[in-house]
Amino acid sequence: RTANMYRRNDPTAYRSVGPLSPVDVLAGELKPSDATDAGGGPLLMFSNDDCRILLSRRHEEMPFYTRHVDGDLLCFVHRGAGLLETEFGPLRYREGDWVYIPKACTWRQVPDTETTLLMIEATDEFRVPPPGALGRHFPFDPSQATIPEPAPIQDDGRDEYEVRLIHDGGPTTLYYQHNPLDVEGWRGDNFAFTFNIADYNVITSDSVHLPPTVHLFMQAAGVYVMNFLPKPAEGVPGTERTPWYHRNVDYDEIAFFHGGSLYGIPMPPGLITHAPQGVHHGAPEKARERARRKFEEHSRVDWQVIAVDTRRRLTPSAEVLAHDLGQHA
Repeated sequence: RTANMYRRNDPTAYRSVGPLSPVDVLAGELKPSDATDAGGGPLLMFSNDDCRILLSRRHEEMPFYTRHVDGDLLCFVHRGAGLLETEFGPLRYREGDWVYIPKACTWRQVPDTETTLLMIEATDEFRVPPPGALGRHFPFDPSQATIPEPAPIQDDGRDEYEVRLIHDGGPTTLYYQHNPLDVEGWRGDNFAFTFNIADYNVITSDSVHLPPTVHLFMQAAGVYVMNFLPKPAEGVPGTERTPWYHRNVDYDEIAFFHGGSLYGIPMPPGLITHAPQGVHHGAPEKARERARRKFEEHSRVDWQVIAVDTRRRLTPSAEVLAHDLGQHA
């Protein structure tokens, strides 16, 4: 159910005090321990009972292996390139890739260059949304995913191989006397893969600004992941191109700005925003006025934004709150 309200004033012009305050933070200001310590890990940014959202900035290869045992892991490559060694086989990754790691899969990251990852840990299985009227190849065509081939890794002579089990109340560490990535072959419908946003088929409309759900990429219980990517702008004169003010009464909204521009205005790469349930948010009125004024000058929307909506409220970590830009203070 929805209700449209026509207001006299800007509903985002408020000062916020309390735990449901919106948060804006720059990823570059956050300091995951894996950015300076090869043995470190990602930084927790937001969490609830269904998921954890983290940031990694690794430039050295992991001296350990990791295994997420509470649910699936979905990572977006904001910057960098490299290799993921997995039990299913090796996967190369590059900027703009989604990397899917199934629950309890053992893996290790070997960056070629410093790699910034947005990581979404679920307590459930990430699934492709049920196909809609356009069929199962739009907007996400699974045939474009890269699936690894098995390639067991030989022991390198070390005494032990460390495997960190990531779980609620953990971690737990296992020590093997052999390389745990020793799979000779596999079959089934549960496997790691990569998928680049360049292969995502964006659904568009010429006469109306479509709701975010048309951009749904993958979903788990209480967690919905979307890609907002370059597309033709709405072309019918008078169409409101800019997303409308709204307060989402059912979902918290996380937006991770990967890059691009909106009608000639660059989008800040690495900006992370959190809009809690029931709190108004949206583009400022100046941006709306500019989009109307320059309607004929711009025929495309060139944004690249990753969105995560969660049914349960998210709690920002102390590190995120300490780096809040204070736009609603």
